[in-house]
Amino acid sequence: MSTATNAAANAPAEPVTAAQAAAGPVTADPVTAAQATAGPVSVEPAAHARPDDRPIHPTTQPLQAAVTQPVPPSGLPGQQAAFSPEMARRDFPILHRTVNGHPLVWLDNGATTQKPRQVIETLAGFYGSANSNIHRGAHTMAREATEAYEAGRAAVARFLGAPSPDDIVFVRGTTEAINLVAQSWGRANLGPGDDILVPVLEHHSNIVPWQLVAKETRARVVPVPLRPDGQIDFHAYADLLSMRTRLVAVSQASNVLGTVPPVREMTALAHRYGAKVLVDGAQAVAHFPVDVQDLDADFYVFSGHKLFAPTGIGALYAKPEILRNMAPWQGGGNMIESVSFDRTAYAPVPHLLEAGTGHISGVVGLLSALNWLTSFDRDAIAAYETSLMAYAQQALATVPGLEVLGSAPDRIAVLTFTLAGHDPSTIAAWLDRDGIAIRAGHHCAQPALAHYGLESAARASLALYNTSEEVDKLVASLHRLQQTA
Repeated sequence: MSTATNAAANAPAEPVTAAQAAAGPVTADPVTAAQATAGPVSVEPAAHARPDDRPIHPTTQPLQAAVTQPVPPSGLPGQQAAFSPEMARRDFPILHRTVNGHPLVWLDNGATTQKPRQVIETLAGFYGSANSNIHRGAHTMAREATEAYEAGRAAVARFLGAPSPDDIVFVRGTTEAINLVAQSWGRANLGPGDDILVPVLEHHSNIVPWQLVAKETRARVVPVPLRPDGQIDFHAYADLLSMRTRLVAVSQASNVLGTVPPVREMTALAHRYGAKVLVDGAQAVAHFPVDVQDLDADFYVFSGHKLFAPTGIGALYAKPEILRNMAPWQGGGNMIESVSFDRTAYAPVPHLLEAGTGHISGVVGLLSALNWLTSFDRDAIAAYETSLMAYAQQALATVPGLEVLGSAPDRIAVLTFTLAGHDPSTIAAWLDRDGIAIRAGHHCAQPALAHYGLESAARASLALYNTSEEVDKLVASLHRLQQTA
């Protein structure tokens, strides 16, 4: 890791291999250089190397200090750099553009995150000097591309705390991963009268695939109600569990309310009834460390583009004893050992579930994004985001007629709101004129909005590179909008 990084740093003019491309670009920027020196740029298990790494829940700390004071990097080789939003922002060229004559304020991170230049340059480097199909290749570039691809799988395993890279299946994203589980595991394990428990706060991608497979198997999708503050009604959940429950599908963080449910406790309770648990980590992975073994999740899924990687790449983790018994859901090349018109012998998992040529550059970009993210102290990131969210909540409370949906005590920095006298699309259009990007609509979570009697709402979703100054711009623009009413 650090060896690959240093090699790349010392020889920028040399042709790069796929592994070097994945290790990230060389930069003269002092901050990035410090990160590269201090942090893992490749496949070391940064997120799981320390025994105290656990999912982080919101904490309280002095607001302005955490929001505004940068933390110096550790500066020691092999150690993670500390974190400040200024350090992160320097790596995002898109954050330095203007929109409608104003500096861009990107508050649409729940939809997708922006990409650090390490990822952008890695993709350019891969296609510029390292592109090849993977596996079966008898030449140098095929071997190098395969090494980079499988290094990405190993990095995902470490990022999630999975026991082995063989427990990781590459997919296009969270939606495809859930559909894979529904069509492969679900068809084989669901039957008439079985229950699939799905909380009301779920994204449509964690509802519709279960409705589809339930229709095929005559199982039932059973909604788990929410409390008024946006938390899952745990008592109702406990009452709904039974020996008929075959699966619980729950997000580790809500994309519309920000709620962070007690997934570990929900999983433990589901297991008492023999039910499996799928955890949708799409909105969680960028905000706090994840350990699938600590959660005891049977399945865990996420999308790369939600954590600074390219679109079109994501991952499914499944416990090895479950993964080994899953049937292929698509057929084609790359997932077989041999094919004849009499008999086809399949490759072992995870390749069994990866028919066709995968998104190779996407995996290389994902590897680069994981290296970038885990080069920081993730506990410091989580603490900063929690403080920034508290600052945003206080600031938004000063806007007349503004109401934020949900007030769960454990949540990520997602602020979905309504503004009296203005529909969400009007709010988004007004903010866009000031260079501020938020999202408006149903957020692919119509049942959750219906819980509040709404069909649409505005949403500002924060990431590690957002600042209190950007929150101030959002609030000032909303004040001006209200003054026009």
